[in-house]
Amino acid sequence: MTATLDQPTPNTTVKRTGTERTGETPSAVLDRISLVLDAFDGPGRLTLAQVVRRTGLPRSSAHRMLERLVQLRWLRRDGRDYELGMRLVELGSLAVHQDRLHRAAIPRLHELHAATGLVVHLAVLDGSDVVYLEKVGSRLAAAIPTRVGGRRPANCAAVGKAILAYAEDDGVLSGTGPLPRNTKYSISDPARLRAELAKVRAHGVAFDREESLPGIGCVAAPIGDPGEAVAAISVCGPMNQMAFDHRLVAPVRMAALGIWRAMEGARQRVVPTLQQVRPLRPGPTAQSLSHSALSHPAQSHPARSHRADTRRFA
Repeated sequence: MTATLDQPTPNTTVKRTGTERTGETPSAVLDRISLVLDAFDGPGRLTLAQVVRRTGLPRSSAHRMLERLVQLRWLRRDGRDYELGMRLVELGSLAVHQDRLHRAAIPRLHELHAATGLVVHLAVLDGSDVVYLEKVGSRLAAAIPTRVGGRRPANCAAVGKAILAYAEDDGVLSGTGPLPRNTKYSISDPARLRAELAKVRAHGVAFDREESLPGIGCVAAPIGDPGEAVAAISVCGPMNQMAFDHRLVAPVRMAALGIWRAMEGARQRVVPTLQQVRPLRPGPTAQSLSHSALSHPAQSHPARSHRADTRRFA
């Protein structure tokens, strides 16, 4: 069988992209964009003529690129003057915030891994997905196919539900159709997910029982002020090694609180829902935490029975 390619007829106009017209590769286009943005490395605004002088680009190319960057909100135009736009401000602020988050989280993620023996994740919400910023684990880490920079549907992951529960602009539940499914246990019905998120808000913890990965369970807690979540952490492992009660809930929530305190300059404000968390008891999946572990654990409160804790977080 011979394959044939459709050829344009003599009267057919073939549209070409900008890179095809100029012969530029995508890499070359990015280099030119970087050149234009680097021209704004000082204070004040620039005119088209100034951008041309600083970059050495042809005037028509510089003008076309400036206007496109204005449309994308990377630049802002006021009359004939250009300046850095709000999109760059937003991205820059996010980069600084995430770097501060990462630096505050790293030691506490390692402490949490040492205390539980499970794989620990740090994640943020990006649209309808969670993006993993860090993963800490030993030999068990290879059994869980997550990676730094990787994504998962937020409705399927414990870290995703921990953040979604406090999201003001929840794009995940804005639609009417079913949500993505990773396994047969994933919550794809928006109504069921809303009910699940209400439980997360009530208890300050989110669970994933094989909803993201077959055979894997997770316990997650939000990082942020009361009623807010800028990120989340989780401990994950095979279902037969997981305990969906105070044995994992307490250390995960204490670690999340420690990260937020470190980010906010060790503010001495305890999340209200943490007031009922007792010091961790030795369990099959979590070692007893010392007084110094996991950065300023919550004050002790009158002990409750193990059965009561299990009912609270089941």
